[in-house]
Amino acid sequence: MTKSQQDKDKIEISHYILQHVPREAEVTRIEYEGPMLSVYTKKPELLVEQSSVIAEIVSVIRKRIVVRPDPSVRLPEAEAEKITRELITADAEITDINFDPSLGEIIIETKKPGLVIGKNGALLQEIIKKTKWRPQVLRSPPIKSKIVTHMRHYLHSESKERERILRTVGERIFRPKTYDVGEIRLTVLGGSQEVGRSAFLLKTRESSILLDCGINPGSNRPFESFPRFDSPEFQIDNLDAVVISHAHLDHCGLVPFLYKYGYDGPIYCSAPTSNLMTMLQMDYLDVASKQGITPFYDQKDVRECVLHTIPLRFGVVTDIAPDIRLTLHNSGHILGSSLLHLHIGEGLHNIVYTGDYKFGRTFLLEAATTEFPRIETVITESTYGGADDFMPSRIEAEEHLAKIINQTLERRGKVLIPVPAVGRAQELMLIIAGYMKNGMMKEAPVFIEGMISEATAIHTAYPEYLGREVRYSILHEEVNPFQSEYFTIVEHPSERQSIIEGEPCIVLATSGMLEGGPVIEYFKSWSHDERNTVIFVSYQIEGTMGRRVQKGINEVTIMDNEGRIAALPVKLQTETINGFSGHSDRRQLVNYITHLKPKPERVFVVHGEKQKTINFANFITTKADITTITPGVMETFRLL
Repeated sequence: MTKSQQDKDKIEISHYILQHVPREAEVTRIEYEGPMLSVYTKKPELLVEQSSVIAEIVSVIRKRIVVRPDPSVRLPEAEAEKITRELITADAEITDINFDPSLGEIIIETKKPGLVIGKNGALLQEIIKKTKWRPQVLRSPPIKSKIVTHMRHYLHSESKERERILRTVGERIFRPKTYDVGEIRLTVLGGSQEVGRSAFLLKTRESSILLDCGINPGSNRPFESFPRFDSPEFQIDNLDAVVISHAHLDHCGLVPFLYKYGYDGPIYCSAPTSNLMTMLQMDYLDVASKQGITPFYDQKDVRECVLHTIPLRFGVVTDIAPDIRLTLHNSGHILGSSLLHLHIGEGLHNIVYTGDYKFGRTFLLEAATTEFPRIETVITESTYGGADDFMPSRIEAEEHLAKIINQTLERRGKVLIPVPAVGRAQELMLIIAGYMKNGMMKEAPVFIEGMISEATAIHTAYPEYLGREVRYSILHEEVNPFQSEYFTIVEHPSERQSIIEGEPCIVLATSGMLEGGPVIEYFKSWSHDERNTVIFVSYQIEGTMGRRVQKGINEVTIMDNEGRIAALPVKLQTETINGFSGHSDRRQLVNYITHLKPKPERVFVVHGEKQKTINFANFITTKADITTITPGVMETFRLL
């Protein structure tokens, strides 16, 4: 279709909106804004008050609409902030006010959002009326996140570029269809019959969507480390969108690489994933620099990711291409992790891509969602899908952890727990603090190292994504369970030596697979002493040093403090506790697939070691009578 046809369609939609919006609202223009239509008006308060008008229009045109104040009527930021602060009572305890000029929003951080919103939103309407800025109210997190703050400031400074991106994305999403819907193909670019570099390309006649774009931290060879972008099916110029299931680097670590090589399209993910993804990508660059490795992208490319990311809430149906709608659902793996439901055509085909998921409640998160409007195809992980992959119950895992820590501390040893910064670290913090408080674990200093404290701050910024008890504690009791008298944040590397040489203690440090990060300094210093213990609580990818130590190797090669490769004896105790994993074990994986509603027609089994994926797929075929496929990397399958 030509651009003139697209312009004609937009004119027809705009004409319909103008016919049904009160004339006194003074609509000045209607623009694409990513997956939405923005209606700019000189009197936004009128359309906010008459929200039913917009709701009726949306039901007809079947596109999301947001009302924006026209830039010509917005007060200067300083003046708008002054008036806003005067309208809101001191009891609301405002902690920060920021502006997003690209969206015409005033972002108000407050400890008591209800006092800012007012009865039936009355105060918000008053702010709109007097400032002509659209208020967005956020609860002030108990711990301030540097990443969240920096990302907001960056988006503010690049508001014009952000406007261009959203407009371009919208024009691409709402372009007229060139072809009839049909011929849906799935190409595996990575993450099948292996753990790492997850990347799956979904193509219709009209659209091209990339699901995840990760790295393999267990390999240093680009051919095995990164998705197979050399596939003839992958053409970066035709890519409509990238959708990220969650922030672990094996699912999002190579996204900035796409921008380095010309991609200018959107990234869709949850808001917590956006912040955590940026944090981990920046940390990846930092670790690479310290190890003398030249990464395949730089900070500029990470900033491009920030500008192009469109955060979505769980349960909100969003157009991401002319023939594809996306809905995110909770996957229970880490903060913000999402199951991706893709609706193709008008009910033609529905796909659920699980990413990583946990079908069981934890201290931190609720269990993965199982109910969807429609499902024909499922793409499921199988990390712990082997015949013997049965994890202990959560209470057994907690008691095992307490026993190991108590035994280590009793023999005057030190406990090192390598953890991913996101997920397992926060889970263990809650468990350790609770057990020490209840006298079930010996009291000892707990040192928090690496990106864990920043990741924890991001957790507190999004309590609505956490499990019910933690969410209630933060929102209603105003108690932050991540802050405890037992915890000490290691603010600077210079503090490590006193910890290393000091009294028995517990250290939670990144990275979770002993692949760089501050955990290495502790491991090098403590590995020779059999009184000490290293406890693995997360999956160790094949090829990582964590996996080798976990298997019982008695010597590893490692870079010493002078930058030379040296042999390091491993004499400390090695323990693995699988019960804390953010992945489902064999039992939960089977239960998840068999509990899906409606029952899928076909299941692709991915994200697992080869034999485990085959074993799990065969079991599902027998148990649930569902067609299963264990694809290989670079294989393409026609779904329709």
